[in-house]
Amino acid sequence: MSDNKPTIVLVHGAFAESASWNGVIERLQAKGVRAVAVANPLRSLSGDAQYVRDVIASIEGPVVLVGHSYGGLVITEASSGNEQVVALVYVSAFAPDTGESAFTLSTSAPGSTLGDAVAAYPTADAGPELVIRPELFHAQFCADVPESVAALMAATQRPATQAALSEGLPSEPGWKRIPSWHVFGDQDRNIPVAVFRVGAERAGSQGTTEIAGASHALSVSQPDAVVATIAAAGRAYVESISASAA
Repeated sequence: MSDNKPTIVLVHGAFAESASWNGVIERLQAKGVRAVAVANPLRSLSGDAQYVRDVIASIEGPVVLVGHSYGGLVITEASSGNEQVVALVYVSAFAPDTGESAFTLSTSAPGSTLGDAVAAYPTADAGPELVIRPELFHAQFCADVPESVAALMAATQRPATQAALSEGLPSEPGWKRIPSWHVFGDQDRNIPVAVFRVGAERAGSQGTTEIAGASHALSVSQPDAVVATIAAAGRAYVESISASAA
């Protein structure tokens, strides 16, 4: 593996878990690309981002940081001031500015039906946890995958704390310094598609792909499109290094 070839670090969002990246990782590994799926704690934005920073620090060399959904907030914070991160990829993900939270962004445009699909449960140490009710999970989160796959995803979903989803981005966003790529579907029921479009535009997206008919669960239903976006980010970095060395 070339010293310049970045490692892909994948960060899932709320109501998902690391295995949601399986299809993406299989395709990356087939191309000889190293990929690591982080087990995002989903406890607090600051704490989750610090955990991702710790994972990045354990990896030698440059990193392309990829986030899905709430994971977009996490990678935006984890990349802030982090010289090891050379590209950001937002997969159906929030691309927040300082002070913005998942809750504020998801309600900044009409279209989300998530509020009616979640249930809240108390916890001893982190306040209420939110989950998508299993009977609504397929239609809400991943309408474009088979029922059997949706049932597994519903059963293995990771709850997120209300605190994590309501915490505003504490730092300057990483996308102000690091080039970003964005891919999302136009049938997302968790996050309004207008939020993705605005986020990509203000981040100065190097490449934006909008997939007709795709749900929120893009890493599961559209892994080829996700891999293509990641590949574009990695290729741009490798080309920039080659150009600077010429």
